[in-house]
Amino acid sequence: SRYQLCLLCFDRGDQLRARHALLLLLPLLLLASPPPSYHLQPCCACYPMQSPATPLTSKPTPTHLFSFSSHFSRSFPLRLSRSPFPPISSSSKPLSLQVICCKAAPTTRSLLSFLLRGIPDWSDDVKERGMRRRRPLYNHSSWRKHRSSRRHLRHLLSILSSRVILSLIPPVFALTAAAAAVAAYNSVVAAGWVPELFPLLRASSLPYQLAAPALALLLVFRTEASYSRYQEGRNAWMKVMAGTSDLAGMVMSVDAGELSVDVGTKRALLNYIMAFPVALKCHVIYGSDITADLCNLLEEDDLAVVLKSKHRPRCILEFISWSIQMLQMEEAKKCSMESKMSCFHEGICVCEQLMGIPIPLSYTRLTSRLLVLWHLTLPIILWDDCHWIVVPATFVSAASLFGIEEVGVLIEEPFSVLALDELCDQLLGSIQETLAIHNLVQEQVLARRKSQMDGHSANGRPN
Repeated sequence: SRYQLCLLCFDRGDQLRARHALLLLLPLLLLASPPPSYHLQPCCACYPMQSPATPLTSKPTPTHLFSFSSHFSRSFPLRLSRSPFPPISSSSKPLSLQVICCKAAPTTRSLLSFLLRGIPDWSDDVKERGMRRRRPLYNHSSWRKHRSSRRHLRHLLSILSSRVILSLIPPVFALTAAAAAVAAYNSVVAAGWVPELFPLLRASSLPYQLAAPALALLLVFRTEASYSRYQEGRNAWMKVMAGTSDLAGMVMSVDAGELSVDVGTKRALLNYIMAFPVALKCHVIYGSDITADLCNLLEEDDLAVVLKSKHRPRCILEFISWSIQMLQMEEAKKCSMESKMSCFHEGICVCEQLMGIPIPLSYTRLTSRLLVLWHLTLPIILWDDCHWIVVPATFVSAASLFGIEEVGVLIEEPFSVLALDELCDQLLGSIQETLAIHNLVQEQVLARRKSQMDGHSANGRPN
């Protein structure tokens, strides 16, 4: 017979557990005659463009169900199906173990797994895709649109595309469902459809009135602490941008006659300076392609050295430091250039501090737990006054308070919210434009000086 099993439809942990189960089954299979043979083959559901090497002659009938799940991994049922035994003959083929996809019928457990895992995973995926989107820099038209009186209607119509709103779907709908369950239970008890043993879920609203200011203070402090981190990250990047522009200007002001090496060293130093903010941006933003961002700024051998290093911004700082030492100029100018690099080191420290040290987790957990417990008990508190209105009331309250908390969580890590890609592009364009203007002005001044040395002024009149 043929045992049919799919391992490719599972995650890594479930695949390992499934293979362990196969190792337990193999001794039983080895006792069969003739000796079995087994191989792994991707199924059509895992790879739709690839069909199984050996088509199935009949639809397998599942006979056993093994669930290789744990508390920390996804739970997918593993079905081992066995087709009917053919008549035993001397020319029968060896027993083969084939990996295929076996789709089980939807059950209550699979539906519950979808509600508890599928919807939150989808919501988180939408939010993470929005975090990786490029942020635009505002211009005059953007600010005019931002101040428009029609902004409220525009924001309302785009509510379904907001990643903040989409991230609220799991908690808000779960708490609303809990409120509906409490309202249904109280309605059944009030109608007398159950024995008097079941109490009516209601309570005084006085404890909520006393605890409401504490919850409000928690949310205010949470968002305030997150915004202070956002402002600190923005200020650190402004210092890095200003230091990059100043250092590039100092390098451009160095006369080529003062250098003991060719002009290529000066150009390489400018490229290293322009590459630093790009490398720092890739260092703090997850999923950045540093190779594509630096390929137009660094030579291939320099880029290879940067990519091999574990801390790429500091590697570029080493390139900058050694390039400055190669310039033969006054020590005062060298010291001035090296002092400008202090803002780069400070920017790295601030960015790594913001990335590695969040707001105290106890504070974040306390806010989250109080919000959940508040809205789980809110239908009980409001039942005497609102009855079935507790369902929309819970929905509105949860959407409002969880929305404020979600905004605080999003801006707690500021670099995915800042328009760092546009800032780096704007800085590189500004430095390149300044370099072009510098070369043009230098050529013009040198030509005028040469003309004066020949005894004529710039307008052609003799001195």
